[in-house]
Amino acid sequence: MPLTNKQKNYIRKNFKKQSVKSIAETLKIDAAEVEEFINSLSVNKPKPLFYLVLILLPVLFFVLLEAGLRIGGYGTDTRMWVELRNGKLGLNPEVARRYFYNVKEVPQSIQDVFDAVKKKNSFRVFVLGGSSAAGYPYMPLGSFSRYIRKRLELVYPKKHIEVINIALTAVNSYTILDFVPEVLKQKPDLILIYAGHNEYYGALGAGSMESLGTSRALVNLLLKLNKFKTVQLLRDIIQGIIKATSGSASKATGTLMSRMAEKQSIFLNSDTFKLGLEQFEGNMNDAISLIKENHNPVIISTLTSNLKDQHPFISKSGENLPAAKDVYQSAWKSYSERNYRKADSLFRYAKDLDLLRFRAPEEMNKIIRKISAKYEIPLVDIDSAFASVSPSGITGKNLMTDHLHPTLRGYQLMGKAFYETMAEKNYLPGDQPAIPSLEKQDSATVKNFVFSELDSVIADYKIKLLKNDWPFVSPKNKKPLRMLIHPENHMDSLALKFINKEIDWQTAEQKMAEWYLKRKNFPKFHKQMLVLTTQFPHMLESYNRKANKLLLQKKYKEAFVYLNSRYMIKPDAFSTKWIGIINLSKNKIPDAIKFLEESLSYNPNDAQVLYNLAGAYSLQKNYVKAMELINKALEIDPEYEEAKKFKSQLQTALKK
Repeated sequence: MPLTNKQKNYIRKNFKKQSVKSIAETLKIDAAEVEEFINSLSVNKPKPLFYLVLILLPVLFFVLLEAGLRIGGYGTDTRMWVELRNGKLGLNPEVARRYFYNVKEVPQSIQDVFDAVKKKNSFRVFVLGGSSAAGYPYMPLGSFSRYIRKRLELVYPKKHIEVINIALTAVNSYTILDFVPEVLKQKPDLILIYAGHNEYYGALGAGSMESLGTSRALVNLLLKLNKFKTVQLLRDIIQGIIKATSGSASKATGTLMSRMAEKQSIFLNSDTFKLGLEQFEGNMNDAISLIKENHNPVIISTLTSNLKDQHPFISKSGENLPAAKDVYQSAWKSYSERNYRKADSLFRYAKDLDLLRFRAPEEMNKIIRKISAKYEIPLVDIDSAFASVSPSGITGKNLMTDHLHPTLRGYQLMGKAFYETMAEKNYLPGDQPAIPSLEKQDSATVKNFVFSELDSVIADYKIKLLKNDWPFVSPKNKKPLRMLIHPENHMDSLALKFINKEIDWQTAEQKMAEWYLKRKNFPKFHKQMLVLTTQFPHMLESYNRKANKLLLQKKYKEAFVYLNSRYMIKPDAFSTKWIGIINLSKNKIPDAIKFLEESLSYNPNDAQVLYNLAGAYSLQKNYVKAMELINKALEIDPEYEEAKKFKSQLQTALKK
């Protein structure tokens, strides 16, 4: 008689607990029936392979989805480095999309490049941080990293200097921690970090519009996962749903600074305030730990800001705290009474009480000092360095363009402070310095610092726009651009076009150079072209183009600078040819022969090179060699009149 369902259920529940005999007695059935049913259960039980397939199916699905999305070009390429021409790497312009989800245009670096394969004689430095590290508003040439690069180039001319600034506007310690592993792969000789001001409103910060939550571990995990296209797809779907259901879109007007502040009132010692400090300390500890594990030298710095000449943005008493504006007024009272120590303390307290946390609180510098001591790494005290050269020892508009971005002099002071710490800790190339005195090194660096008048105008316009937006002015008091900026000359017009994004920085600088050239203002043309070649040394073709313009104007001295720069990076037929010709004109015969013969190795059919090389040999009275070369020139170009005349002269010389 077949087993009933009730009997089957009993067996299923108890066959592991009771014997076959006991179950049979309980159910009053034959033991053979019980055993037969139990055996059938074992046959139908899923095998381990079944569970393995069950686990692998979703994994396979996501692998195939990821592969399909990559092949289809979905989403954004957020890899760290991109390859440029001539074996160079640079920071990916889209890398900031790892951190920014709600803005159309993401911040970009100052476009420093470095060799994909590090040269044996290279000295490679990476700089990380936010907008102050990047050099705002004097980007790309005004940053403290450019001071360090220029000083290293002057002091160690035999070294291949690479100072790569990958700082980005409106990012914080999450970005630094995310960048560090990729930086370490590029074999840096030194890493410099200036960061902390953006911990609240920088991307993914404690009070930022761009947020992934308050869990540091979760945010860092999501940053790692966000490099997968599948995660990008999921993120885009979620954002699409949120926008569709809420009917809201991100604010697209105003400066990036004005758009990033989500929590605009963060009280001192509040939960959000503490969260920002914990976030910074945790991420920086992790980043420095990684660097130390890799045995790389690293230098960190205290933060500085405008204490004296920046009133608090948002002032409100509460939580047993005074209003920031009242403390700020007390600070000015103490300052007017020449009680500068008390004034400094009150200015710092007023900054900390400011509910809008664009300036790092004093507690941030305490954390930086603690990290320096914990890991035994050098600390540059930029805060003290700025105070030491400020009136009454309190930093203000003497070194600040706004609330926290230094002036050009301020950035050079930062570079000097970092460099001298590098020297003190023996973090410099091992070669003998070409300029032994630190004071003379600084003087030479400032004198040779490359920066144009156009850059200054652009920086001035950037600050005007910044201070014409919240939080410097209320939206109702914001002026139209036409009332804010009044172009008076060609330079002003180019700067305005750049600000309006009608042209990029490179185009603006090139147009300024062309304007000088048309007016035969060669000194300023030369300086303007030096700006471009300083920023884009990897753009080899530009050197020959610039040199050729100068050669056409018979400005051989100025042209030689570009020709020699091109030669040092990668020689070619054009640069060697004209270096040789210029040397010949200066009666430097051995040098002329060397470069002209090198030019022939690149292009043996250049009649002009053969003609000049023949001239060089004739000046050494080697008329046989000269005749051989002039004959080759005439074979290539039988109508070469100067070569015909010179051949007649050589024939006369040979007869003698």
